Amino acid sequence: MLPELLPALSILWIDPRFILFVSPAILLALWAQARVRSAFRKYSEVPLGTGYSGAQVARKVLDSAGVEGVTIEPHSGWLSDHYDPRSRTLRLSESNHDGRSIAAAAIAAHEAGHAIQHAVRYLPLEMRTLYVPAAAVGSWFSFPLLFIGLIFGIPSLVKVGLILFGALVLFQIITLPVEFDASRRAKKMLDGSGIIVSEDEAQGVRSVLGAAALTYVAATLQAVLTLLYYLYVLGFLGRRS
Repeated sequence: MLPELLPALSILWIDPRFILFVSPAILLALWAQARVRSAFRKYSEVPLGTGYSGAQVARKVLDSAGVEGVTIEPHSGWLSDHYDPRSRTLRLSESNHDGRSIAAAAIAAHEAGHAIQHAVRYLPLEMRTLYVPAAAVGSWFSFPLLFIGLIFGIPSLVKVGLILFGALVLFQIITLPVEFDASRRAKKMLDGSGIIVSEDEAQGVRSVLGAAALTYVAATLQAVLTLLYYLYVLGFLGRRS
């Protein structure tokens, strides 16, 4: 039993193969985070020509799209901005809710883009919303079940853990078109509603939203490569560790 258990236990530690599998995603994530911080810091210092606050930008974008009934409120935390489709509430971090910068406008418009998606029943957003419970279960239980199955030699638990982690990976994949489309809507509405008034402001919006999009790409890539790693070392890809 011991020789069979040792390879499984090695997965609980840093396996050089794991680093090989996920290093591209880790490097991309580090670069994306650096870009987000750099772009946000830079354009947080550049005031929006129209003088609108983030909350006003979000409201104007929603009004221009004909979306009603969405509450906009401040939310604590750095870059904690999000749209809650259950309560139809757009929550902006305090610096973006009250800020009057290009960065605040870009992020507020992006979150308003999610509210527009909800209003028009954008299919990927509908799918992601329905999929949240499965993703939450995967997030909580996939690795505990996987590790318990490996330690005690219970193949059924290992398979369940992999399936749950696969559900989490699928959620990440579904998230990508939702985020890209929200940014596309944001840039279109900012250009078309007179909120940004120069090419420099448009470039700032693209820089902030482009950097944010990279973080989602990196997270998805890391999830996919991690799943492939476990499938590989456990022999589900034609080779057993």
